[in-house]
Amino acid sequence: MLEPERTIAELKELRALTGDENGAQRVAWTDTWLKAREWFRSKLEGLPVEFHQDAAGNNWATLRGESEKALLMGGHLDSVPNGGWLDGCLNVMAGLEVLRRIAEEYGGRPPVTVRLVDWADEEGARFGRSLLGSSAFAGTHTVEADRGRTDRDGVRLEDALRRCGVDIERFPEAAKEQQGAAAYLELHIEQGPVLEKLGLPLGVVLGTKGVERHQITFHGQEAHSGSTPMTARKDALAAAAKLALEIRPIAMKHPDAVCTMGSLKTFPGIVTAVVGRCECTLDQRDLDAEVLAQMYREAREASERFAREENCTVEWSRIWSIEPIPFHPTLIGFCDEAIREVAGVSHRLPSGPLHDAAEVARAGIPTVMMFTQSLHGISHNKIEDTKEEHLELAVRAFDKLASKTMRWILEQG
Repeated sequence: MLEPERTIAELKELRALTGDENGAQRVAWTDTWLKAREWFRSKLEGLPVEFHQDAAGNNWATLRGESEKALLMGGHLDSVPNGGWLDGCLNVMAGLEVLRRIAEEYGGRPPVTVRLVDWADEEGARFGRSLLGSSAFAGTHTVEADRGRTDRDGVRLEDALRRCGVDIERFPEAAKEQQGAAAYLELHIEQGPVLEKLGLPLGVVLGTKGVERHQITFHGQEAHSGSTPMTARKDALAAAAKLALEIRPIAMKHPDAVCTMGSLKTFPGIVTAVVGRCECTLDQRDLDAEVLAQMYREAREASERFAREENCTVEWSRIWSIEPIPFHPTLIGFCDEAIREVAGVSHRLPSGPLHDAAEVARAGIPTVMMFTQSLHGISHNKIEDTKEEHLELAVRAFDKLASKTMRWILEQG
């Protein structure tokens, strides 16, 4: 029997075990994270599941079924430093409750195989590489790109992984876990304000937005702030400031688009000098690839215009990008049905943040996500919260989604 109250109790138990007065401290590849994973494994005791860790450090609990075709459910136990009590771990613990219900209902042998995965290092909080374990599973990870990463203390990524029993050179082997995967489901807190503003507990995620992330450098001329007339300046900061304001109307032409200039550094960075060089970052996101491309073009053209106005030059370099990833239309429909059956009304929305589900979808596996409301739209913060009645509804709706998806997998033959 499904017991959503048990999920909430276990989430609180995990919070007490791995958090402090500043929030969750389950940063991947640390002792606290390993403690959380060992705690989770203890929750599998008594279930007729096989447990193993793959080559990328992802932990799998597999309930063998009559068919080798598998329904996958997943999330991540790791958190950002001083994080919230629900981000990532709700996905895992709700999946566990659904797994328990399926095992009980079918006497340990469901019609399809059901697998629950705790992805390794979704957040990238320590080494700056998000979706690490799921990208290895999807086959999109490259060892060369990550071998040289270090944390703020100079610890190398491969050394931190080795300490946790993971060899980065073997990451490509994790793609073997795709065998038999027929669908992937993930439940997550929204981490934004949309559902709360609509007064709705649950929503269907249409996909994850594509991302264009660039570093932009304006080059001007350092000069004395007291002796250089305003008309004679080549102020790199002035050009960057104009761009920071311009990206807002660029994004607001589109209903779900966002543009963020989140980092800015000035050189020489002293009070008595005109800024000669200004380095800033731009993050642009939308679910539509054409919209994303248009916003990039407009921002680049604007930067060149503002550079000319301030007698400066500008150069762009891509930090990272990922295409928009739409989820599976049939599973979106199932998710919508499940939410309506439990909550009476549903809403469809894109996800601005990336999730492990995006990497699974990139592997060609039919995927969908379900969101539950986040109070005040806050996440990655100790005040992150969701009403307990909404958490219960989420577990119930997620369970219905799992049942619908299992039937669909069987119908596919």
